[in-house]
Amino acid sequence: MAAPDRKARSAQDTLALEAGEPTSGRPRPVASRRVPVLLPLPLEGAYDYRLPPDVAAEPGSFVEVPLGGRTALGVVWDPPENPDPIAESRLRDVIAVKPVPPMTESLRRFVEWVAAYTLTPPGAVLRMAMSSPSALDEPQATGGWRAVHPLPEGVRLTAERSRALATLGDAVMTGGDLAREAGVLPGVIRGMANAGLIAPALLPRAAAFPRPDPEADSPVLSEAQAEAARFLRDSAARRRFEVTLLQGVTGSGKTEVYLDAIAETLREGRQALVLLPEIALSTQWLSRFERRFGAPPALWHSELSSRTRRVTWRAVAEGEAPVLVGARSALFLPFPDLGLIVVDEEHETAFKQEDGVTYHARDMAVVRARLNEAACVLVSATPSLESVTNAEAGRYARVQLPTRHGGAALPEIRAIDLRATPPERGRFLSPPLTAAIHETLERGEQAMLFLNRRGYAPLTLCRACGHRMQCPNCTAWLVEHRAQRRLACHHCGHVEPVRPECVECGAEHSLVPIGPGVERIQEEVADLFPEARKLVMASDTIPGPAAATEAARRIEEREVDLIIGTQIVAKGWHFPHLTLVGVVDADLGLAGGDLRAGERTMQLLHQVAGRAGRAEAPGRVLLQTFSPDHPVMAALLRDDFEGFLAAESEQRRPGHWPPFGRLAALIVSSEEARAAERAARDLGLAAPSGDGLQVLGPAPAPLSLLRGRHRHRLLLKAERGMSVQAILRDWLNKVEVPGNVRIQVDVDPVSFL
Repeated sequence: MAAPDRKARSAQDTLALEAGEPTSGRPRPVASRRVPVLLPLPLEGAYDYRLPPDVAAEPGSFVEVPLGGRTALGVVWDPPENPDPIAESRLRDVIAVKPVPPMTESLRRFVEWVAAYTLTPPGAVLRMAMSSPSALDEPQATGGWRAVHPLPEGVRLTAERSRALATLGDAVMTGGDLAREAGVLPGVIRGMANAGLIAPALLPRAAAFPRPDPEADSPVLSEAQAEAARFLRDSAARRRFEVTLLQGVTGSGKTEVYLDAIAETLREGRQALVLLPEIALSTQWLSRFERRFGAPPALWHSELSSRTRRVTWRAVAEGEAPVLVGARSALFLPFPDLGLIVVDEEHETAFKQEDGVTYHARDMAVVRARLNEAACVLVSATPSLESVTNAEAGRYARVQLPTRHGGAALPEIRAIDLRATPPERGRFLSPPLTAAIHETLERGEQAMLFLNRRGYAPLTLCRACGHRMQCPNCTAWLVEHRAQRRLACHHCGHVEPVRPECVECGAEHSLVPIGPGVERIQEEVADLFPEARKLVMASDTIPGPAAATEAARRIEEREVDLIIGTQIVAKGWHFPHLTLVGVVDADLGLAGGDLRAGERTMQLLHQVAGRAGRAEAPGRVLLQTFSPDHPVMAALLRDDFEGFLAAESEQRRPGHWPPFGRLAALIVSSEEARAAERAARDLGLAAPSGDGLQVLGPAPAPLSLLRGRHRHRLLLKAERGMSVQAILRDWLNKVEVPGNVRIQVDVDPVSFL
């Protein structure tokens, strides 16, 4: 459990060091009235502006500037090493400096680092750090009343007025609050104002978020938890960059351990950031946090109202949000003194942003921690091979919790060979699984059926002509959602009604669903277990925090007997009465040749299995599979995650596949098929070559049509020590890309679709 030595840590061959230091270096003082301003637009660099004599700004100041015929918000950036001389007469004046703390040097370096690593214009990255422009304006103060001292002579003091003045004292209160607390009518307050007994005053701005108390409710930890917590507390207290992989079996109490590190960060007077892969589904986590610290954390995710985003962004910038829990975009918030970053469920692919700026929040969290001299904790029961490899190499410290908290045992995992015991015709649950559900429900315990597939059926075809219902915008089948009587594409959102006839041959009542989704499993369960109270948990039935809170309440209060869920049920839920988990299709996800297909399937099934038996009653997990001898199934049955990762490493190492090599993808797309094909061919002809380099493609992407754009992919494969960014820049500069073609660069791709 010892930390890696300082020399190894400072020279680690990780993402936090590979791309080198930012090109602009440390900030230099503004030597003249000329300032570079970076705008949140897809621009390669800053524009020069002139500071008027009455305007003062420094690097990091948020400013309003003219841009064409409009105004824009930007950030005063650091002067470049070799500025391009632009005539003073051509410069336009900065209009105003916004009344908000300047963007810190560490965040400016982070913006530059992400831009350089992902080959994205810095302005596009800055846009993520300015995601609430209205927060740059001064908050409107609320008006209230204060007592006038001394009281004016000759004014009659009634009992009600005296009571109101005594209630007010030296404070400032709104008229409504004053009337309510003093027990008088609003007319009394108006009369006092007319008589000059009280005068208008501005209310002091209340803190946006109550400060969590690190000593509010320290839980009793097991010996293993206490040792791990001490390690993380010490890491947070050292106030320097360190990365720790916190690995523990499901139910081992990892959250309570890293909450101790958050408590230490609060004692140090610094801020803490917790990244969760599904912030909308974090209801149980938030309840646990509030019990521990006596106050909720600040939240940051896409479902916040614009007002809440504005208040939260400014509170973070002013240091009034000591702890924030958020989705991946929270990495770009303006923390003035970030001391700890926790990435919970660090293995989750949800941390990879595929649109816009393409980045992996887990990797960028390590970078931001380094630039802030902060501790970083990566947390998972099934960590990624990348993180485990870094820990084994000594770049990360590693803390392990091998047993469940409170004496609970890990669930028994068993495979159901569907070749030997198949479901009845037209059904998807095998006899052993249905028997196990009956037994569980008869004992008054809860069961869960897991199938990582939304809707009723993933494919609808015509049994008369064989036509398959396909999305017009994507190379994807339309998924039937029977409850809404619609067919939907889960890639672009295209929706059309379920038809009584085939659109191809016109045959009526010939369309049949192929394969199961959770809605179809729900239908089968309703027939098999009519008395059971059922709940479907999928992203379209649990759309946000409120729905997740209600679902968790119903399950915890035993208003639900049988849960049917997709992958969202695998992430961090604690249901003490859930003792049986049945995986409907354990083989789903293993096909397709994806580099990480086995690893992802292992992680997902291991996590969902961990929902069973988390309290006193023992748990059981049944995996329906046609391949019980597959390495993933064999490792699950042996409960041997470490052995599985070791085997994965041995497979990837000889071919220099990640994490033992580097990958970068170029995705070429256009609304015109021939334009995309030509651009991909030109890139292929200009592909780099040399020792340790290989370019695969061009080839049509597996999703060759996505949202109406035709797509081709090229994959650059390089040995670990090579800078793929420099290779990619040189490669892209050799090819002239037409305006109707878009090239997306994906460094360290997670998806190969």
